Amino acid sequence: MKTLHLYLTRQVLATLAMTVTVLTFVLLLGNVLREILSLLVSGQATIGLVLQAVALLVPWVLAFAVPMGMLTATLLVFGRFSADQELTAIRAGGVSLVALVTPVLLLSAGLSGISALVNLQVAPQCRVAYRNLLFHIGLERSTSLIMEDRYLDDFPGYIVYVARKSGTNLQRVEVLGLDAEGKMTNRTHAARATVESDVANSRMVLRLYEVQRYDLVNFSSVDELGELSQTLTNKQPALPTLSVPLSDLTFGQLWRKLRELDQLSIQAKAIPHATADQLREQKRQLETVKADLTMPVLVQIHRQVALSFGCIGFTLIGIPLGIRAHRRETSAGVAMALILSLIYYGFIVVGQSLETRPDLAPHLIVWLPDFIFQAVGAVLLWRANRGV
Repeated sequence: MKTLHLYLTRQVLATLAMTVTVLTFVLLLGNVLREILSLLVSGQATIGLVLQAVALLVPWVLAFAVPMGMLTATLLVFGRFSADQELTAIRAGGVSLVALVTPVLLLSAGLSGISALVNLQVAPQCRVAYRNLLFHIGLERSTSLIMEDRYLDDFPGYIVYVARKSGTNLQRVEVLGLDAEGKMTNRTHAARATVESDVANSRMVLRLYEVQRYDLVNFSSVDELGELSQTLTNKQPALPTLSVPLSDLTFGQLWRKLRELDQLSIQAKAIPHATADQLREQKRQLETVKADLTMPVLVQIHRQVALSFGCIGFTLIGIPLGIRAHRRETSAGVAMALILSLIYYGFIVVGQSLETRPDLAPHLIVWLPDFIFQAVGAVLLWRANRGV
């Protein structure tokens, strides 16, 4: 029995390694071609930066490649076992299917634990580091966009003119500030300037020297004597920064954010002489507002945890389907794996798309593929064990 378990485990691990490698390469290739390769071809990124970006993408890609690889491996291995009559010979020796696949099920549980670590902690951190790296490359690219004797509107809210440029040193600089409608609000002249990349705060800094600034004031009123008047404020505009989406937060960060939102106090407008029904309706509306704030965070928390159990569901359903397929062709197993993966991740996508609809419980929808695959897989495995 031990020899049989070792033989089956080696077969599954070998196929798993091959499929995970192929899937990782394909998923990485899609991201590299879309976001990185163009920067390398245009000379805006070195090979070292590209390799660093690819390395940061690997954990995020493995979160999808490992469950899909486990599904493909079980379909291929047990399909081949069934087609070559090896499974029939094993059963004839008095070994049940459940006893045979026990090490494979334990392997899937171990991979789910590794997937949990990747999904909840490693992948989000690497994804943020990857986005920061691309932002750094983008800042360098923005610096290279500054050309002599030309007005540039590549920077939101500003038009920049530089008379002369030598590396990061600029001479005779003019900066036009624009409002949301694209109208000029101020004009700044500087005898010289320097350009710096502030990666820590995700911004490009233009340091001006020997500056003259002119603000265009839109006077709001004219008094009786014909004098113009305007109310001025000292409010400074917020600097643009690289925000981190909820999908790139770690489990701990999401949990802290959820607790902050749960503790958020939403003040209700007092209703004089309110009836009991009006008070209940007001309470319901306040709960709805709070749910609208917390649901996107809750969906991401449940998504990260639910995806961690993908290996178990894929293994449970892959073993009996591979046996039923009774085919050793790789193409058949791969095609079936792709269809099942589309169904599984389709539920995840639907749940995420409904994160603004708390009434539909999207945080529970992301669990449906795990429940469905594990339940159906357990039933099919039980039937296959009985020879039905």
